[in-house]
Amino acid sequence: MPLHSLARPLLRGIAALNVAFTVAFANPAIACHGAQNIRLLEPVTVDEQQLAEFHAMPKLTVYAASAPPLTRFHEDTQSYSGISTDIFCFIANELGIDFTMLVNDSKTVHEKIRDVQTGDVDVFMPISRTAAREKLGLFTEPYYESYYAVLARHGSPFSIKSINDLANYKVGVVKGVALEHTLQAIVPESQLHSYDIATGDLMFQALREGAIDVAVYNETVFIEKQFHQELFDLEIIYTLENNPRAYRYYFSPSAEHKQLVQVTDQYLAVIDASASIHIHEGAQRQFFQRYEQQRDQQFWLELASVSGAVLAVGFYVAFLRYRRLSALLADQNSHIRQQQHALQAAYEKLEALSLTDSLTGLSNRRHFEQMLSYEYARNQRTASPLSLLFIDIDYFKSINDHFGHTVGDKYLCSVAKVLDNSTTRATDLAARYGGDEFLCLLPDTAAQNAVKVAERITHNIAELALPNPWTDPPQLTVSIGVITTVGGNPGIEKLMAHGDAQLYTAKKLGRNQVSSTVI
Repeated sequence: MPLHSLARPLLRGIAALNVAFTVAFANPAIACHGAQNIRLLEPVTVDEQQLAEFHAMPKLTVYAASAPPLTRFHEDTQSYSGISTDIFCFIANELGIDFTMLVNDSKTVHEKIRDVQTGDVDVFMPISRTAAREKLGLFTEPYYESYYAVLARHGSPFSIKSINDLANYKVGVVKGVALEHTLQAIVPESQLHSYDIATGDLMFQALREGAIDVAVYNETVFIEKQFHQELFDLEIIYTLENNPRAYRYYFSPSAEHKQLVQVTDQYLAVIDASASIHIHEGAQRQFFQRYEQQRDQQFWLELASVSGAVLAVGFYVAFLRYRRLSALLADQNSHIRQQQHALQAAYEKLEALSLTDSLTGLSNRRHFEQMLSYEYARNQRTASPLSLLFIDIDYFKSINDHFGHTVGDKYLCSVAKVLDNSTTRATDLAARYGGDEFLCLLPDTAAQNAVKVAERITHNIAELALPNPWTDPPQLTVSIGVITTVGGNPGIEKLMAHGDAQLYTAKKLGRNQVSSTVI
């Protein structure tokens, strides 16, 4: 038998022993108190026999990548916390499944994913789905969505209006991320530079030194790194909202895990993780506050040291050094003020990013879903009417294809301005839900009043007289579905489904229509 044929089983055996050693000596790296941050919008029914089978399963072994706010690794306790772990803990508790989070910094993310694909480890979190990964493992449905951002040095002259503009620049990206294949199809090979996630900081260094023009990186993770590593000379110049990153759990391929993924998807379909999202995204703001306090403490310690030195030296020497020390303190104060201003700007940008759509200035999908959960809960307590408007621009794809994305973006902003002017009460909320789809949340609004708002919107958009050759008359129009709930408890998911159905009816009736119903 050839030598290389004997070597392959031996190498696989060594790799399996290495994973087994890691599992044997791994400490539980998570406390499941985070499960209390998760709740169900409606019950999930699991067969008793399946529950018994899950309970009898061996303890699951779980790898995680440090990706705040989904998974945050704590060096002091060698443990993980985050939205991913909260949801996983909740579902594991519901199904009676025991698991261990493995801490192994010696392996890259690629190696950890390979251990899951070979069955040496059971689960990896969080991860984006790709066709190559799907062939070798089992993905759950997504439970969190974020975006990639384009980073550049402060004051750089680069103009990015869409992902296709990246073809004009030298671009850095973390090796193996889901967006890498998309970038490979857009950016010439000689201009695309990949960096391993374990040495991801080298990409920031390359960006600072001008080896690359821009870098594509997870927006939320960069904001936290910006605080931690003082990357205030770098900034986000564009958010790739048309390329969202959906995060999932990734299981090794086995019959047991296939059943477990199916049941996990049942839970993910009805889970409300808003409390967990608020806590763990808020951890970035807490980090900012702790960082600012440490900077203040450092300043006062430095000031006390200088004062002590001055007192220890004679009056004459102190007088001679006074000017130099004053200049030094002024420089230090100036530096600290600059840092504080940069931190404040980053903090305000983080707040805006979490609530606002960067193109139109309306609320984003995340903020809309949070407010819908709040208003629906109030509706259940008070039985006051709650109305939603589902708004879609007619033939928007044709507008983009014919006039270009720049014109398409201007149309989106014009529609957003009409919606903002039409939702005038403090409790009303207009949001861009994605692409050319907008939603309006109208608390304490009866069906007939919601229809009046919708009709006013269609009239005001028609008055914009923006050209659209595919409508009759050839001007920009929208279709609107109106849904109102009065009493009862249909659930948010059903409410959204009925609203989508009314929007479809409005389009089916010929577009530039309003279709409404009450449930």
